[in-house]
Order: sequence, then C-alpha cells, then structure tokens
Amino acid sequence: MNDNMLVANIRGLGVDMINQAKSGHPGIVLGAAPILYTLYKNHLNINPIDSTWINRDRFVMSAGHGSALLYSVLFMCGFGLTVDDLKNFRHLNSKTPGHPEVGVTPGVDCSTGPLGQGVANAVGMALGQKILKERYRINNNKSLVDYNIYALVGDGDLMEGISYEACSLAGTLKLNNLIVLYDSNDISLDGPISKTFTENVRGRFEAMGWATFFVKDGNNLKEIDKMITKAKKSSKPALIEIKTKIGYGSKLVGTNEVHGKPLSADDIAQLKNQLGLPTEPFFVNTDELTKLRAYISNRVNPKYMEWNNNYQEYVRLCNGDNTVASYLFHNNFNYDLFSLNWSFPANMKQALRDTNNIFIQYLNNNIKTVAGGSADLASTTKTYLKDGVDVSANNYSGNNIWFGVREHSMGAILNGMALVNVKAYGSTFLSFADYLKPAMRMSALMKLPVTYIFTHDSISVGPDGPTHQPIEQLAMLRSIPGMKVYRPADAKELLGCWQSILNSNHNPSALVLSRNEVELLAGSNPSQTVMGGYVLQQETSPLKLILVATGTEVQVAKNIANEFLRVGEGGIRVVSMPCVETYLERGNKYQESILPTGVRKIIIEAGSSFGWHRIMKNGDSIISLDTFGYSGTKDEVLHAMNFSYEQIFARVKGLL
Repeated sequence: MNDNMLVANIRGLGVDMINQAKSGHPGIVLGAAPILYTLYKNHLNINPIDSTWINRDRFVMSAGHGSALLYSVLFMCGFGLTVDDLKNFRHLNSKTPGHPEVGVTPGVDCSTGPLGQGVANAVGMALGQKILKERYRINNNKSLVDYNIYALVGDGDLMEGISYEACSLAGTLKLNNLIVLYDSNDISLDGPISKTFTENVRGRFEAMGWATFFVKDGNNLKEIDKMITKAKKSSKPALIEIKTKIGYGSKLVGTNEVHGKPLSADDIAQLKNQLGLPTEPFFVNTDELTKLRAYISNRVNPKYMEWNNNYQEYVRLCNGDNTVASYLFHNNFNYDLFSLNWSFPANMKQALRDTNNIFIQYLNNNIKTVAGGSADLASTTKTYLKDGVDVSANNYSGNNIWFGVREHSMGAILNGMALVNVKAYGSTFLSFADYLKPAMRMSALMKLPVTYIFTHDSISVGPDGPTHQPIEQLAMLRSIPGMKVYRPADAKELLGCWQSILNSNHNPSALVLSRNEVELLAGSNPSQTVMGGYVLQQETSPLKLILVATGTEVQVAKNIANEFLRVGEGGIRVVSMPCVETYLERGNKYQESILPTGVRKIIIEAGSSFGWHRIMKNGDSIISLDTFGYSGTKDEVLHAMNFSYEQIFARVKGLL
C-alpha cells in the first residue's frame, strides 16, 4: 500500500470537490490530509459497511469547514459515498453538504461548523461513553460500550471560549477516551494568528489536566501514527499538536488566501504535478483504494465480531430480553409515565422545580440511558439527585453530573451525550438560556432529544434584579425551529410535559419551571397537556372571552375567570397552553375546539409578547412583559411592572 499516493489522492479529490462547487476551504484539505488518513487507516475502530455500529470509535470534524477533506477520506475508506457524491459537494440534497451533517453523510458522527461546538460535542461523547460503559457492563472486564472519541480542531476552534469550557471539564473528569488532533498551522481566515492567538496551547491544556504530544512535521505519517498510539495509552484526555502548512503544495501555501476559496486552474495543475496525480478531475487510484479498504476491514473485523459476541452474551444475561440494551442503538423512546398512577394530594402546594426533582429521580432510577446535571445551580434548580451518585474521574457510574459554571459548553456536551444515545438533560436559570443558545440551535438542527431544564421563570424572582429576571427568553426558545418549549402550570401538567419530552425522539425540549409554589389546579390534566393546549376551565354561559395562559399565569387566569363568575359573568373560558409548538401541530379541528374563531382571546404570560402572533387574531389582546425588570421584592417588582394580580384583573376587565 502506497501511503503517500493515498494521501495525495485524498488531497486531489478534496481540491476537485471545492473547484467544482466553486466554494470551500482547500487550505485544510491540503494541510491536514495526512492526519485524517493516518487516523482512519491505523486507529479508528469503524465498520464502513455498518457505519452506525454503536461501539465504533467516533470522529468529530470540529473544524467543519474541512468537510471536503472528511468526505474524501470517507469515500476512500468505503463509507458508501460515490465519486458522483463528491462531485455534488455543496449542492442541494447531496450527501456532501457544505459542513458535515449527522444523518446525511454515512460516517459523519456530528454536525459541525460553528467553531468550538464540535470539540465540546466530542467532550460530551466521551463523557456519555464513560457513563454508558459502566451501566452496560457484562462483567468487570467487558462492556457493550468501549470506544474512543477523536476530534480534529483548528486554531479557530481553540480561540472560541466554549472549547476551553468543555476541555476544562474533560481534564477534571480525566476523560482518557478523548483524543484531540490539533491542526496547528498558524493561520486563520483573516490572517496570521500572531495577531490574535499567541498563548502556549499545549501549556494551557496541560494546566487543565490533559496529556499533550507534539508532531513537528504534519506530513510525517509515522510520527503522527506514533503520537496517536501514545495518546491512546494516556490516563488523561490527550491533545496532539501537529504542525501543518495550510494549503500544502499550493502557490498560496502558508497564507490566509488559501483558507476559504477555490484554487486557480494553474495552481491546481502545478499542485497535481507535485502530488504525482493526473490533471483529470476526480481521479481515483482504484488499486490503492482497494488495498486501503481491505486493510481497514482486516484490522477492524475481528473487533466487530468480538463485539457482536459480547452483545449476544449481554442479551443472555438479560434472559434473552434485548430491550434492556435497545436504547443503546437509538434514542427512540416509547415510555408510558401515565401508567404509573402518580398520586398528587388535592392540597398539594409545591414549587415545580421541587416536583420536577421527583420525576427526574424516577427517570434516573428506571432508565439506564438517562443522565444529567446542572451548571453549578443544582441546589436551586433542584436537579441534584440526593439518592444519586456524583459522576467523577473516579466513578463514572453516577448520575449527578457537575458541569460547573459552564452553561455554553453544558449545552454542547449534552448534544455530544445525545449523539451516543444518552437521554441527556441539563439545568440552569431561564435568564441564562442565552448562554446555551448556540448549542440549543445545534440540538434542534441535529434533531437531538436533549432536555434543557430552566427554572426561575419570571420576574417573580424579585430581589435578584433584572439580570436574573427573564423577559425575552421564552420568545427566544420558541423561535428555534424544532425546539419544544414546555411551561407547565402545576404538577399534573409537569407529568404531561415529561410524558411528551420522554417520547420526543427527534427534537430538543426546554422545560420551564417556576421557583414559586403552585397549587394543584382544578381541571388540570396530564393527558390533555400532551396536546399542547387545552380547556382547563369551561365557560358556564355563552362564550364571550377566552383567557390563554402558561405556567403560573394559568392560576391567575383561573382566579380572574372565577371572580367574574361570582358576579354572574360565566362566559369566560380558561385555556392552558403548556406547549405552543405542540398545540400548533394539532389540526384545525382541534384548534377550533379550543380557540374558536370569532371569540376574543386575552393571552397572559410573564414574558415577551413576541411570537404570540401565531395564536392571536384581530381583536385579541396580550398582557405580557416587554421591558426589563427591577430589583426589589417580588410584590414590589410585580407592581412596578404592572403585573400584580390586581393590575392584571383590572386590565382584563378593561379589555372585556
């Protein structure tokens, strides 16, 4: 097998893809090809014929702009891509999109592009693997889950703050199943990194508890191979800095000019001459390709067969019941929480963050793939499991994950955990949801069933002031395509929300909970909650007005309707809308039964009015909050914001 020819072929294909698409990033293709070639040929435990094998090693192209390089390597290794797929690079509905997308391209384990997200996802994958490895043990020496996670990063990834948030936690937890390959070429899109990024990267990683290695020449395949071999033996997560030349072989080598635009025709011609390739586009050395694919198959097949034997042994230990292991293969749930006959005292009065702790304790005790934690707020978001065990470098069998004050990376780590089929959740205050926004967007884009738990859901948090009082966050969450936002009114609705969340297999969920105590509402219904919106209190005379509310404001709406009822006005309906997105998915017939056309609606919610246009029609009104809050007691802030019960009642009366 001619390694140099195969690397040259990978470089040539990547450049041809970019040239044909008239768009892409040739610099990383030419500079980093030896890294990916060495990794895939000699180290990754993969089965191109079974690209979703759950015990495969994972690879994350954190430097997602290098997608042409990844696709070239996947093609050469036999992952089901064709030359035509390469020719369709960056075209609509192709298997080779502009940046890697999980579920689109065989062999792509993670959607990447926003720099820093990918390496943080890789940390999540490594953490998820450690947790699942302990939960799916066959005996002390064997588990159904035993693989490594690799990521290719560039200077841009390591400049983004999220990468250091995530890598700091990886060092603390000693995730030695994580190996990061650093394509160190001293160039970013705008120019040399000497203007922006001059720190000692390996020194910084060492300070975070990582093992570090160095390759002086990024074209030295033997040295790259040697350092990956060493990294795999480390007791810590590993960073391998590999000095490369961006755009190796191009006339623009070593400059930012080769980073993000196609090469000229004459540059491609002289490049291919250097590489020993014919000038024809999309040339493939089929003899060498066949050797490479056979080599990988022969290297990995024994491990693949061994795992299949381990799986059969695990099923036997489970008395032939393969459902015990089934969630390892996918994140699809079919779980009926309603069948458990939950009992809620009629006089129940409890903050929903406390009620939620009961539910997540149950889920952790009964579903092997559930795991989560908090960004240093578990004691107040109430997601800490008192009967649980902390996940630590010495014990991955726990179920309390300490993410630390790292909301941004927590979201990305949760995505990584979900990508290895952990049913992951994380919590913080609703006002801090903005820190997670980039990661939540990627959750939705990858259709990952991650659960984000947000507490302290309104200005009623009072004394902490406007920095901690959410206003626009509900609207932000609802604006994310594919995100389901749940804001239950009481314990029964919370049960209904969890029933929906647990069985939401292709979208993330945001569960928004009150810090304040709430009563059990007459008319609240878990099975109706899953509809997204339902009639909580029916009118007793011809319908004149519908009060629509979410969360704690449902109690307010109910009290207002009852106050009108006491003076003989029974034409007011109360609708609880715990999940607007789910309600809007229901057919017109159902929606018309809840919110009939021609009947005036007043929406009450302690948040921005933005987005409620999807429900409102001409003549409808909204009582909401569209300015920042104040620092003061709960009652002082509510009054100052014109949102006390008396003020809301007066506004409804005036509108009526």
